Amino acid sequence: MEETHLMADSDIKTMTEGLPAPDFETTAFTTPPPLSEATVAIVTSASLHHPDQDDFEVMDTGYRILDGRRRDYVTGHWSPNFDGAGFAYDMNTVFPLDRLDELAERGVIGRVADQHMAYAGNQFDLSTIQMDSGPAGAKWLREQGVDVVLLTPV
Repeated sequence: MEETHLMADSDIKTMTEGLPAPDFETTAFTTPPPLSEATVAIVTSASLHHPDQDDFEVMDTGYRILDGRRRDYVTGHWSPNFDGAGFAYDMNTVFPLDRLDELAERGVIGRVADQHMAYAGNQFDLSTIQMDSGPAGAKWLREQGVDVVLLTPV
């Protein structure tokens, strides 16, 4: 029988504490409209996808577009340290779409975007996401009229 080695959170923290933080000369930021007028999308690192989409592969730095009208999200998180029980019980623990719908109904936010985005957050080399799929995803969100992004790191 093959032995599986799980890493505790403390092991991950120790392994990554010395990683340098990126230093950007300029900050890409725009001033959004008031929240009550803003279109809000979710970007999650929970490796979510729909059953008819490709699952995330190990070291997959791409993203999946998630249809906000559907509720058939599947998590493809492959880290042995990820406990999927919360997501299995209530998707809103990692993808709070129902809560955004409630905020829109109450007028707290303008509207919920029709589509959202998921990445695989269990990555050690983030350079491709920083230089390629991250900016591409941000561009796509802007093209969809998204003003504000709710990030749900998993």
